[in-house]
Amino acid sequence: AVAEMRPLPPAYATLEPGDRLLAIGGIDLPEEAGPSFSGLEAELPRDATVEYRVLRDGAELTVPGPYPYPPLITQLAPNSAAYDIGLKVGDVIETVDGTPITAFAELKEIVEASDGRVLALKVWREGLADPLDFALAPRRVDEPNPEGGFRTEWRIGIAGGMAFEPATERMGALPALRDGVAQTWRIAESSVSGLWHMITGAISTCNMTGPIGIAQTSGAMASQGAVSFIWFVAALSTAVGLLNLSPIPVLDGGHLVFFAYEAVAGRPPSDGALRVLMGAGLTLILGVMLFALRNDVFCP
Repeated sequence: AVAEMRPLPPAYATLEPGDRLLAIGGIDLPEEAGPSFSGLEAELPRDATVEYRVLRDGAELTVPGPYPYPPLITQLAPNSAAYDIGLKVGDVIETVDGTPITAFAELKEIVEASDGRVLALKVWREGLADPLDFALAPRRVDEPNPEGGFRTEWRIGIAGGMAFEPATERMGALPALRDGVAQTWRIAESSVSGLWHMITGAISTCNMTGPIGIAQTSGAMASQGAVSFIWFVAALSTAVGLLNLSPIPVLDGGHLVFFAYEAVAGRPPSDGALRVLMGAGLTLILGVMLFALRNDVFCP
């Protein structure tokens, strides 16, 4: 891994751009990212400063550096608790309720155990001389389980990352296509699962948003950069395309059902049946749109 340090508070000891990381806290690093690299966090003690063994200008050195997974915001979910109070990507949360924290995992544990109570944060932001104070109330969120279904957790809507940006390599066309197909499948699968669990009452129907929520989320993702916005557009397009394939009259999926009926029966549905089915499909779609719009206005 080649270190390119992210902006961090002055109290953090820093590495130099271009340092090749050989070991952190006495744990040797693999040549490239993988399960052994991602498992590094579990093996390291949560100390504010750890020793880094680096290769710098051809010489191997041991230098102090920050805990590699600090409470740093690298991604911010739109319309989340953190987004609504004005936290930003790049902020570092230094204390929670007056207690200093070193690791992002510590913040996660505090939020999950909060039961929704308001947390007092002290936050470092690049370019400001003094830390900022925030009052943050975690929100109950329904999240998909890897094995299927959903679970309810307390969340604030941020994702963390490493104190440094590891070197990356451009992905080839075939691996990129494979990952793109896999991610498209995950979005489609989670969309269907979420809809089913809302229908059965397993999760809140407030998970469905309408045009107002989509517009707000689009603006929030655009404010975080082109990559975030493009990913959101791709995810939205996948979800909309999946909905369009539903076997509901007036949608493309409904037309495919009509074509299949004609292929099996040898004749198309009667005009009367088509009018009834189209009317029912249009009523259903308009009802869902009104329900989603109602969620935009009344859901917290």
